[in-house]
Amino acid sequence: MIKLPYPADFSGKVVVITGAGGVLCGDMARAFAQAGAKVAALDRNAEAVERLAEECRNQGQLCRAYPADVLDKEGLEAVRRRVGEELGPCDVLINGAGGNNPRATTSNEYHHEAVPGGKSFFDLEPEGVDFVFRLNFQGTLLPTQVFARDMAERKSGCILNISSMNAFVPLTKIPAYSGAKAAVSNFTQWLAAHFAGTGIRCNAIAPGFLVSNQNRDLLFQPDGAPTARARKILAGTPMGRFVESRELLGAVFFLCDEQAASAVTGVVLPIDGGYSAYSGV
Repeated sequence: MIKLPYPADFSGKVVVITGAGGVLCGDMARAFAQAGAKVAALDRNAEAVERLAEECRNQGQLCRAYPADVLDKEGLEAVRRRVGEELGPCDVLINGAGGNNPRATTSNEYHHEAVPGGKSFFDLEPEGVDFVFRLNFQGTLLPTQVFARDMAERKSGCILNISSMNAFVPLTKIPAYSGAKAAVSNFTQWLAAHFAGTGIRCNAIAPGFLVSNQNRDLLFQPDGAPTARARKILAGTPMGRFVESRELLGAVFFLCDEQAASAVTGVVLPIDGGYSAYSGV
């Protein structure tokens, strides 16, 4: 059982979560299932979401696994039909799929520090940059096109996108990911205005630095000591620590609650220990 941030009741709500095979969205799926929702867990990693669904079922909760690629619209349409038949039309959509790619990452933080054999800004691969933009932006747009159709027809619903504090303050080495998340934030505001007359609300959270399987080796040395990059991150975070996955859940529940946040739309909420608010002095 996951520790919920506060008592919440999403009984009967159908919550569709992309990227549910990962740490962050996996915890969101567990939390919504524990709060009574009917959870559709989507991810390219079929084994990961099946394990998640089985875990929830063993606790008497309703979560079903749906292998899905957020860049395959036809596949998403097929999943939407299955979700509708098995759980009902989507009430809450959480666009959690995303990520970076080494092909869109420089080796050096600053160009004057480039070394032979490294990957400079001029060496970034167009295919890698394109993949990162498609995964984060198109991977948010396409599921919204598919699942928000049910919301528009019923004139109610909630969309929650996953942006990043990179959208506020771009990080060195990852220009494509920072730019793509800025696009997600902008798209969130666009959707909020576009759907304002339909009863659909659209917001986003912007997580700060969390430790995950994807970045653990970048943040910690084999002996557990923080790397130089991790030390810089913590020095720029007023709270002096990394954010934990469970600390996102309170904001997620609030923004997805049609009673508590009935007039909240177009918001991008940082959850970053103060990182985006700190100038360094």
